[in-house]
Amino acid sequence: MNGKRILITGASRGIGEAAARVLAERGAKVAVLARNGAALETLAADIGGIAITADVSDFASMEKAVATVVSEWGGLDVLVNNAGLIDPIARIEDSDPAAWSQIVDVNLKGVYYGIRAALPAMEQGTIINISSGAATGALEGWSHYCATKAAVLSLTKCTDLENASRGIVCVGLSPGTVATDMQRDIAKSGINAVSQMSWDAHIPAEWVGKAIAYLCGPDGAKYAGTDFSIKTPEGRAAVGLPAPS
Repeated sequence: MNGKRILITGASRGIGEAAARVLAERGAKVAVLARNGAALETLAADIGGIAITADVSDFASMEKAVATVVSEWGGLDVLVNNAGLIDPIARIEDSDPAAWSQIVDVNLKGVYYGIRAALPAMEQGTIINISSGAATGALEGWSHYCATKAAVLSLTKCTDLENASRGIVCVGLSPGTVATDMQRDIAKSGINAVSQMSWDAHIPAEWVGKAIAYLCGPDGAKYAGTDFSIKTPEGRAAVGLPAPS
């Protein structure tokens, strides 16, 4: 990771923050992006990176974010599309169309905007889209999340198809359930089996950061155009994480 120039969205907390710290510890230059400027500034100061306050659902903001990284460091090697929402959780007949649409704006269009802004700035490199088992499975109350994650998996495949020949790896990362604020929102909903899981069943966010670092290395290309999972014994072993209990 030494010297790699990385942009992480949704980096003010949770997976994004943990990944930023892991990657910076391994020598990467990390730009952290989110809507919460105060939290970002603290994180950037801790890791010696760049704080970028932006909204992933606005393409102009993402273009400016990429331009900032290129201006500061001369290029972009890795984009981690981590920003994502799941709240409010509701069955389709109870869902708020405006809130449902906002999930699409962030979870799907935000990923597309990140990819679209980053590709012209990347000569080679890696794009990692944080995915989920929801990309291939239906869950009650999660129609917005399942639909957007399924769409992102398709976007990962298309990005790989169009850009693999120029040395860009686009891969999804399906971490399973992670001990973050999103899991607290899921637990509060009381809908479907995931909300009933005990807190100690969720993996630490730091593990996802280690998986991101692994996918940025030479082995990441083996999973291009697919979702790499750290829910399996094989995925955990590849990253160097403890086996599932």
